[in-house]
Amino acid sequence: MTSLSVETLAADAVEPITSAGNAQLGIAVLAGIAVIVLLITKFKLHAFLALTIGSLALGAFAGAPLADTIKSFTTGLGATVAGVGVLIALGAILGKLLADSGGADQIVDTILARASGRAMPWAMVLIASVIGLPLFFEVGIVLLIPVVLMVAKRGNYSLMRIGIPALAGLSVMHGLIPPHPGPLVAIDAVGANLGVTLALGLVVAIPTVIIAGPVFSRYAARWVDIPAPEHMIPTRPSEDLEKRPGFGVTVATVLLPVVLMLVKALVDIVVDDPENSVQKVTDVIGSPLIALLAAVIVALFTLGRAAGFSKERLSSTVEKSLAPIAGVLLIVGAGGGFKQTLIDIGVGQMILDFSRNWSIPALLLAWLIAVAIRLATGSATVATISAAGLVAPLAEGMSTGETALLVLAIGAGSLFFSHVNDAGFWLVKEYFGMNVGQTIKTWSVMETIISIVGIVFVLLLSLVL
Repeated sequence: MTSLSVETLAADAVEPITSAGNAQLGIAVLAGIAVIVLLITKFKLHAFLALTIGSLALGAFAGAPLADTIKSFTTGLGATVAGVGVLIALGAILGKLLADSGGADQIVDTILARASGRAMPWAMVLIASVIGLPLFFEVGIVLLIPVVLMVAKRGNYSLMRIGIPALAGLSVMHGLIPPHPGPLVAIDAVGANLGVTLALGLVVAIPTVIIAGPVFSRYAARWVDIPAPEHMIPTRPSEDLEKRPGFGVTVATVLLPVVLMLVKALVDIVVDDPENSVQKVTDVIGSPLIALLAAVIVALFTLGRAAGFSKERLSSTVEKSLAPIAGVLLIVGAGGGFKQTLIDIGVGQMILDFSRNWSIPALLLAWLIAVAIRLATGSATVATISAAGLVAPLAEGMSTGETALLVLAIGAGSLFFSHVNDAGFWLVKEYFGMNVGQTIKTWSVMETIISIVGIVFVLLLSLVL
């Protein structure tokens, strides 16, 4: 993904810090994860602090010297932020420009104007998937909720018939498709190719979002038949704008980094010659950093200037986009530190030793580990980062396609059954005006469907690749 991977930096800086037996390591891993879970769920501690303390506890339980544990954690944190920090920042800027310029509203209004009746759930999936590419899940929800509520009320639709497809589109993008933080970190951890992961992620995402979105929404609407809560309809971001960018240019801007990365992946597969001039060019323009940077620069003109933003307002928009991601960067970085501590105490080798005697495929093992951490912590990002660290050694000797599928298996597992320890659960509950039972019947079941369908398609792809 970048020239400086987590593994490369860690290998140069840190040697394995303990030679404890597998039994002690197994207990240490369980204890370390338990500490993180308790701190997040019981004591409501911020995930950054919980991961930091959990990493130190992990090293202590494994019998590693404190100084070596600290070195492993800081090395992993620094390498992870170096690998994905800039990409997360660029994605946040692009998302903020999309929202503030009215570009997101333009996409929404154009599609809704051409859809009606039975096509509406499919339109909501399309809207959420396109908008969800550059946006964090929580931002996407806040952006789409007004649209979901207005469409449900204006067209007299069941709220679940419209809302579930939108949530499914956002969730699938969040868990499976870079440049979202979880997939980016997993790609970095297992040494996967970002372009190939993106391409295969789209192959898995399309059928997954259809089944979990429009198809499941039919049943969700029967189980929970509630009207749209009128008091939750906020003002849309672009209502105070005199003009906003056009539909075509907005979609082109949003898809630009995806197209550039897919072109690089395609050329790498077809040409497969590092000395070829065409491949050299696509390797540069299709790298995640350049692709996202190009999209941001283009967006300043196609979105910001098209909406009539002055230079001062553009600067202010960029500045405001960076502040909210500080917490995300710290969590991702601390997760990378936890992952590196896992690797350096020898957990990776322990998993390899155990898995040799198991008949469980590596992809299914990765999914199960991510599921367990997701259920315990409630965080898809923490589940992805931790699971990637645990299964990273399994990627050794895998082909490019297999490592990409390993990332997708982890991502699918990280979405399993969102419940009361997940912030997203409460966000959906409050916005849609549901009680806990109704939220479990709809949102939690939808997330589980995404996870299960996702791993099924990953396993099916593994048979082909």
